[in-house]
Parts: sequence; C-alpha cells; structure tokens
Amino acid sequence: MPPPLDRADPEGAIAAAARRCSNRHRWGADDVLGTLNFLDAAKRREGAALVRRGETFSLAQPFDAHGPQQGWRRRTNPVHTMLDTGLDAERGTQGFPHGFGGADDVVFMPLQASTQWDGLGHVFDHGTAYNGRRAGDVVTSEGDRVTGIETAAAHLAGRGVLLDVGRVLGDDGELPDGFAITAEHLGATAAAHGPTARVGRGDLVLVRTGRLTRARREGWGDYAGGDSPGLSFTTADWLHGTEIAGIATDTWGFEVRPNEFDHAFQPLHQVVIPHIGLYVGELWDLDALAADCAADGTYEFWLTAAPLPVTGAVGAPVAPVAVK
Repeated sequence: MPPPLDRADPEGAIAAAARRCSNRHRWGADDVLGTLNFLDAAKRREGAALVRRGETFSLAQPFDAHGPQQGWRRRTNPVHTMLDTGLDAERGTQGFPHGFGGADDVVFMPLQASTQWDGLGHVFDHGTAYNGRRAGDVVTSEGDRVTGIETAAAHLAGRGVLLDVGRVLGDDGELPDGFAITAEHLGATAAAHGPTARVGRGDLVLVRTGRLTRARREGWGDYAGGDSPGLSFTTADWLHGTEIAGIATDTWGFEVRPNEFDHAFQPLHQVVIPHIGLYVGELWDLDALAADCAADGTYEFWLTAAPLPVTGAVGAPVAPVAVK
C-alpha cells in the first residue's frame, strides 16, 4: 500500500516511489525494452486465442488538421499536403509514359500529435533515463540513440484488456476533470467487468475515462494539455506490481490533471517511464471498443499496436487495432 500523499512534497513522493518501483537492471544493464520484456511469445499466443468473432476496432483518432492540438508544447495538428494529384494526372504533367498517373502526399506533424506511445526516452528523472543511464547519453540532437521507439516496434502486440472506469464509476460513462483513478478504482472496475477483465503480467491495459467522449460532444477545448481525469500518482505501485507491458488511456496525459501535488508536473510519468520502464499510450479512442465490450461482456481481446518505427524517436504515432 503506497503511503498517503503529501501535496507539498512531490520531490519526496517521487523519490520514494522510484525506490519502490524500480526495474533498473532487472533485465540487465543493456536492456532497452523495459516492461515489454513481460510480453513474451506465450502471452502473444494467449492474446491471439482471444479472436473469436473477427470483429475489429480501430483505436486511433484521426491524424488531420482538425485534431485536438492547440499549440501546447509547440504541438500542432498534422498538416497533410499533396505532392501529386489526379488533376496532375489528367493534364499529363507528371512525366510518365503510356498514360500512367498517380497521387503522392506528405505529412508534417509532431510525433505525439494524436494517438501515440511514449517511448522510454521521453521522460527523465533528475537527468537519468531508463535503466540508470545518463539522459544526455541517451537522447542527443540525433534523437534517442539507445531506446528509440523503433526498438519497441515488433513487440507491442498481445492480450489487451479494457478497464472502462468511466462507465463503471462515472456519470453517463464519463469521469470529471481532476478525477484521480486509484488502484482501488481499477480493481473495482475489473471486478464489475468480470473475469475477462483480469489484469496480469504482460498485458496491454486500456483505461477509458470518457474524456474523449466529452471532447467530441463539447469541442476540443483544452483536451490536449488541460485538466483531465487520469491515473493517480498512487497507482505507481500497481503499475509496477501487476507487471503489465503497457497502458494507454483516452486522455492526453495518462495521469490526472491537475496533478495531485502543489507545483508539480506529470510526476507519475517521472516514475513509470525512467524507473519502471513502462510504455504509456495517450490520445487513444476507446469508445467503440468499450461499447462492444459492454454489449458482449468480454473485456479481453487481441491487440496490435506497433508504433511507427521512426529511428531515434522518443514517441511515435500508432494505429492500434483490437480484434475480438
């Protein structure tokens, strides 16, 4: 049981949680995978066996200029530009023989503009990166040279579990901003869902708060960068002890906002990424999947969620697909 939070002492709470929840050198000094080590071949076979109906659910938000970004941390929505169009083909200006024509395009975007994974080089604690490495030795002007997101690309597929906290504990399926989801809330949600929502080693856990549902109804507002429901700092011990491979939410920042300390910024990130080595997903669209899970009473599924393997990136877009 984690100790009670002292709102005035985020530094002490972070340091204590880091000591309790450290996976440093658990898989050796050269490890670059962190909690993805829990997601082994047996766990993937278990996940694959969950496909019964063959129904698929895209868990990605659109990657377009109408997305949630409002400029926070200089993040913008994707800019999509055509390089060649059908009009160019009609006019025969593309330079191809025998009537051949085509279209081509380009996208400019921050890598965490929409549905994405945080890589292990995304957050540091006092200048230290995952597995006790110096942050400056890991991420340079050339990118993350050690734990770049490409190291995870082949591993993020396995048994997915949805914990629809918004549906179980919220009003009309939605939690209010500032709602701190505790380990007790996660346990109560799993119990309400039944045995298919058990959470264990190597699982990819999806937590729905309903925040995206509200943004769709009311407009983006400060959905990306503002107040939000999310995981409590006190869940660090649960995230470590369950030995899950990854966790993703329908919010921009995974943890509750405002944070639970005075003068703090994303303290749970500061524990789970550099100390636990946990993969964190944000801005996922869980609504359609959640509706189906509620309808058939099954909250486990095959999940494939490989990030775009941008070499050296500290986070990357993903187009996750759940299959039931």
